[in-house]
Amino acid sequence: MADIQFDEEVDITDKVCPLTFVKAKVTLDELDDGQVLAIRMNDGEPVQNVPRSIKDEGHKILKLEDNEDGTYTLYVRKVEE
Repeated sequence: MADIQFDEEVDITDKVCPLTFVKAKVTLDELDDGQVLAIRMNDGEPVQNVPRSIKDEGHKILKLEDNEDGTYTLYVRKVEE
């Protein structure tokens, strides 16, 4: 696990696109500005699409970490506009 402190965690490894982003966005929307969300996702489409979609929403990508088990953890800081 990364040395990044996070406020909330969501596991979307059981979801497929576009539900991966939807689940991550719903959880992110529940956080306060500046809080950090850890999103656990599968390799492939989620790793390609979820970070890009979250960045397009205006949030800050802190780190994408390879868990070395076919999954990744994406750390995102919520930024309210």
